[in-house]
Amino acid sequence: MPPPAVFPRPAAMSTEVKAISREMRVNGEIRAREVRLVGEGGEQLGIVNLRDALRIAAERNLDLVEVAPTARPPVCRIMDFGKFKYEQSKREREARKKQHNVVIKEVKMRPRIETHDFDVKLRNAERFLREGDKVKATIMFRGREIVHADIGRQVLERLAAALGEVAQIERPARVEGRNLTMILTPREHAQAR
Repeated sequence: MPPPAVFPRPAAMSTEVKAISREMRVNGEIRAREVRLVGEGGEQLGIVNLRDALRIAAERNLDLVEVAPTARPPVCRIMDFGKFKYEQSKREREARKKQHNVVIKEVKMRPRIETHDFDVKLRNAERFLREGDKVKATIMFRGREIVHADIGRQVLERLAAALGEVAQIERPARVEGRNLTMILTPREHAQAR
């Protein structure tokens, strides 16, 4: 009996996924014959032959940039491409600078925590919340302390009550293994930013 035939995988069934290019085509890279031309001030110049559009852009010492390649015909704009790229990167940098990543900070306690230690953990949690971060309050149980989970729950309730004006409970206390955790999120008016 002959071995079974092995056929190559057809190109249509390829598992490779191609990313859509976000780069704009400029001047000689544009492939269309005709383009809808937009001037540097945003005025419509109509549908023009690509060669004429390139000539108009060159006369104005600017670039021809394809801004809508999927349109029929493609839309091209006359602009200073270097200046456009610089301003775009500047806007992206500013947007990243204003963005605040929410971080979950953890405050760990024991069920039989002393008053002073509790106050220190409370101040830390309040500082984290005022900075705009979430707080994960954890009560760690050792040995047979897990039998008295209600004591740990009371400590977490005391913490939530003390932080009432700066925090709200995002996830109430629940047991995860040998720990009891609760997540607090900052209230909008409490953030110092």
